[in-house]
Amino acid sequence: MQAVIIYESMFGNTRTIAHAIGAGLAQYFDVAVVPVARAYPATYSEADLIVVGGPTHVRGLSRRSSRQSAAKQAEKADSGLTLEPDAPKEGLREWLASPGVHRGHGLAAAFDTRLRGPAAVTGRASKGVARGLRRRGYEVIAAPESFLVTKQNELCEGEQDRARIWGVALAKSLSLAGDASSPV
Repeated sequence: MQAVIIYESMFGNTRTIAHAIGAGLAQYFDVAVVPVARAYPATYSEADLIVVGGPTHVRGLSRRSSRQSAAKQAEKADSGLTLEPDAPKEGLREWLASPGVHRGHGLAAAFDTRLRGPAAVTGRASKGVARGLRRRGYEVIAAPESFLVTKQNELCEGEQDRARIWGVALAKSLSLAGDASSPV
């Protein structure tokens, strides 16, 4: 079984979560973790499961303007932020809307990174991701999941472990994992 995790990341938090989810899924699947800028149909069209996620910007999926804002924030001398190499390129919003994106045939799940607080206040990019995946024909198998970051733009304590556990739970929920004690 193959799982592909496609992510967008500005400063590395969403990339870290994507890899942690991948580590959880890897107990049951062959896993590839791919930035959205390199997510071509050949990368994911044969996958049994795709998991897609990105950062929450202005209560939803990033836009060109919000990515430019993130780049400007990272350029400030005292920011302590390092922009991901693919961050200025097209994000998940554009990828999901692109006519070149392969129409889905399988199972999918969505996640995001966002500030701690009620989702009604912070927003959740994962809801837009899940909606976009459904429009592309994927069956979304789990409620969108959020992983939290601090105002200092660091993952909250325990979020990386929680992402790995979520990856395991996704695999187990599919009944594809077989015996939980042995990989497929």
